[in-house]
Amino acid sequence: MKIHYTLRFHPDIQGDLQEIYSWYEKKMFGLGEDFLQVFYSSTKVIIENPLQYPKIYRNYHRYLLQKFPYALYYIIENNLIIVMGVFHHSRDPRMIKSELRNRKD
Repeated sequence: MKIHYTLRFHPDIQGDLQEIYSWYEKKMFGLGEDFLQVFYSSTKVIIENPLQYPKIYRNYHRYLLQKFPYALYYIIENNLIIVMGVFHHSRDPRMIKSELRNRKD
């Protein structure tokens, strides 16, 4: 029997997405919308099989977005998937870990 997962977003995700969206829209009109579409499509992929993607730090899984240099970080608690952050690949992994710890607490 397949487990049904529910998806939630950490409150800071809204700020992450707004910042990324604004940056891409300044680069080229419509690119921010493209990013959001890829982001939300990624959440649909994750909800289908969240255990498929590797744990990279403690209980945090990472999903690499298509077309954009970002990764989505999430945790699984029972049948709940919580998206904790979306960070650029070039960010220092120590900074990402620190940010994830701060969001968890």
